Amino acid sequence: MKICRTIESLSSALSSVGQQSIGFVPTMGFLHAGHLSLVEKCRQENDLAVVSIYVNPAQFAPNEDLNRYPRDPDRDIALLEKERTDLLFMPDAMEIYPPGYETYIRVEGLEAALCGKSRPRHFRGVATVVLKLFNLVGPQRAYFGQKDAQQAIIILRMVRDLHLPVQVRVLPIVRDSDGLAMSSRNVYLTPVERRAALHLPKALGNAAALIHDGVRDDAAIKKTMADELAKDPLVCIDYIAMVRLQDLADLVAVEPGNTLIAAAVHVGKTRLIDNLLLGDLSC
Repeated sequence: MKICRTIESLSSALSSVGQQSIGFVPTMGFLHAGHLSLVEKCRQENDLAVVSIYVNPAQFAPNEDLNRYPRDPDRDIALLEKERTDLLFMPDAMEIYPPGYETYIRVEGLEAALCGKSRPRHFRGVATVVLKLFNLVGPQRAYFGQKDAQQAIIILRMVRDLHLPVQVRVLPIVRDSDGLAMSSRNVYLTPVERRAALHLPKALGNAAALIHDGVRDDAAIKKTMADELAKDPLVCIDYIAMVRLQDLADLVAVEPGNTLIAAAVHVGKTRLIDNLLLGDLSC
């Protein structure tokens, strides 16, 4: 695996690719099985598998966890080598945002929904860095996880609106053995907090059971989720929402094949997200 730490070295490494297809997995590192499932699919579907590790400062608000975001580059490198990754791009912050940088991408409307209500700068940073990385890597396919469903929807819209020549693949959520969706931030949780956090996937499971039984009303579905989350005082609800996939507009009833049920909670100081997808996000 070749490791590039500058844009110049990345460009040089990719200059001899020729007609080989490039798959790309952008990450912020501290890799887990969810990330590695993306890398595996990328490896299967492309001639070259490229991964980036970059903790993007533009998507963190001043009061968020940029400085303490978990990092373990040596472990990440070992995991990617085991996955037979061809190229790893690991730039520093100044490489992506040099002095005087002022250009940002906004996907209006979509970025203001769901997580955007409590993290108003977040998706501007996500869209900007992903577009920059797409331009630098030039992939035919890019891979994202369903856990960050709003992020995936925003990237899909950006790709469509800007006519970017990349296919976005969104792969299913990977869960730990206890049902918690895998996330780099799970490391923050104490054992007691982790047990409390399990009410989040249970709440979504309860919603899925209601839908299976024919319930379509958003109020009933959100109430059963809220009741589950209220069982532990360590869980503080940020939001529970049922929205349409293409525009994240609130729904009053499930639209088969076109619905996202999403929730965000705080458990202690850790913010967790999870969702139930009734439809297809890839393009």
